[in-house]
Amino acid sequence: MPDQPTPAQSTSPLDATLIAGLRQDLVQAPYTVERIEEVLGVRAHAALHRDQPLLAEQVTRASNDPVATLVRCFVLGLPVTEAKLAAATPRTGLRGLADLALITGASTGDDSDHPTESQRKATCDLRPYGDERHTWWIASDLSASAIGGPLPTSHVLGVGGASTTLASWTPRINVDRALDLGTGCGVQALHLAGHCASPVVVTDLSERALAYARFTAALNEVDLEFRTGSLLEPVAGEEFDLIVSNPPFVITPRGGDLPLYEYRDGGATGDALVADLVHEIGVHLRPGGIAQLLGNWELGSGEDWRERLSGWLEGTGLDAWVVQREEQDVAEYAETWARDGGQQAETADFRRLYAAWLADFDARGIERVGFGIVTLQRPTADRMPWLDLTEASSGPVASPMGPSVLAGLRARTWLAEHTDDELLDVRWQVEQDVTEERIGRPGALDPQVIQVRQGGGLRRVVRLDTLAAGFVGACDGDLTARQLCAGLAVLTQTTPETVQAQVLAVVRDLAKDGLLRAAAPSPAD
Repeated sequence: MPDQPTPAQSTSPLDATLIAGLRQDLVQAPYTVERIEEVLGVRAHAALHRDQPLLAEQVTRASNDPVATLVRCFVLGLPVTEAKLAAATPRTGLRGLADLALITGASTGDDSDHPTESQRKATCDLRPYGDERHTWWIASDLSASAIGGPLPTSHVLGVGGASTTLASWTPRINVDRALDLGTGCGVQALHLAGHCASPVVVTDLSERALAYARFTAALNEVDLEFRTGSLLEPVAGEEFDLIVSNPPFVITPRGGDLPLYEYRDGGATGDALVADLVHEIGVHLRPGGIAQLLGNWELGSGEDWRERLSGWLEGTGLDAWVVQREEQDVAEYAETWARDGGQQAETADFRRLYAAWLADFDARGIERVGFGIVTLQRPTADRMPWLDLTEASSGPVASPMGPSVLAGLRARTWLAEHTDDELLDVRWQVEQDVTEERIGRPGALDPQVIQVRQGGGLRRVVRLDTLAAGFVGACDGDLTARQLCAGLAVLTQTTPETVQAQVLAVVRDLAKDGLLRAAAPSPAD
């Protein structure tokens, strides 16, 4: 399918009035996530999120609600009558929508309910998106279900699972300079603009993506600074306080006639693109600066993902916290991405793509692919960088995760900069969201398993031995760790030094993710 023209190839001053009118129309509708769910109903709304548009098509067909019209046009990609579309966008009008390249020219006969009326179709996807404080509108290319076939390789992706994951995990600290590396439709830049003092710098190799990002920024009255180029090239010699990137991390076979999608395929062999990005990004971070990335990494037979990621990070001088959320067999990975471009399973094209992925993995001895979140920090102090490679299942975590990520960075940094003796002189306290579980046989005097469970953050479950459980149970902020260890030494008839050696590892492990925290100083301290 040939590319449609992108909306507002340049947001010139003449376009500003049209865009302002469209913004007012979307507010007036009101075209929000909550209102869409109300109009579609729970079932149709949930099905649409699963890329099953049929129920939404049925609900919106005969509706005169402006939101139903906007969904039918700009989400489902279906023709709507000029009368309905004009009523849904009274300030912009059909002429304004056409001037912004948001709709095609008039046609008739596509809608069985209105076979003789003039109708218009959208050139792009335009839908609401938001967080706890904002409602935005995001423009991108229409989905595979909307266009009814495979995507063009220049497709600009809208808000998906990866982008929402990255947005959730990004720390929302106030910064002077921020970079959205590989912006796509611009969703990460919208988030960053809310806590960045200067215009967020956004980069992308795709001019089409940048056109969408410009339009999205103008529609949401957000000031961004746009750069064209590959990865870090457009910001050579510059430093930032916060860098966010959802890079083209998909591991796609090289060569042959396979389609290479700009939004996901970076042109490198295997996971080299993400590896190189991790290794090079540090020179663009100010002291104390943070980089938040998503990535895939490939794993050979018996290879531990921690060893692979440690190799990526060696010599960077950066603190690094990597959380692996998922690990897929290469066959499952190939199936996922062979379907991603809109290919239907069991077609000849799907089988060709699937076979190419499997052959590439087999030729290079790859058995599994990991997915996770990479958080990097440039230290402010002259010290050895810390490294934490964490396995966390793909189960629920706190949402948003950004506050937990920031707290985790600060806790790990504090731990790296303090000795064991200093930790022993802290009065530790169990965090409020932590509960204890004791599991044993019915009627048994002692539990077989003692563990603590975190209610927020990564929702960690940590198994403790009897000594560690006794220590954690006594952490109420009254006594220092050294004092508690002395008491436990008496109870266990051993030396305080022996108890301290066992307890310190537990303290560091629980403190880094906020299961334990330092109690507030008392007036006597």
